Amino acid sequence: MSHDKSPASFASVWDALEDSPTEAANMRLRSELMIAVQQAVASWGITQAEAAKRLDVTQPRLNDLLRGRIAKFSLDALSLLAARAGLIVRIEITQAAA
Repeated sequence: MSHDKSPASFASVWDALEDSPTEAANMRLRSELMIAVQQAVASWGITQAEAAKRLDVTQPRLNDLLRGRIAKFSLDALSLLAARAGLIVRIEITQAAA
């Protein structure tokens, strides 16, 4: 059995999952920030209670972060957490390919 259509390919999983390129870009940024903050917290080698205090969030909020519940975090919230974690966030802006 032959298929005439080849499967679609996407630059990232977010491009496949989100309805628009704008939403996909937002999710990509949020996921990158979330992973960076998760890695920072893991590197501290402290309890979740201490990490929550360092990030100035509740333990349930930290748990949401560590479990990757990305829908519960805006780009702004993740940027703030990254700063509190001692991370420097840089945004690179380039012209999209035509």
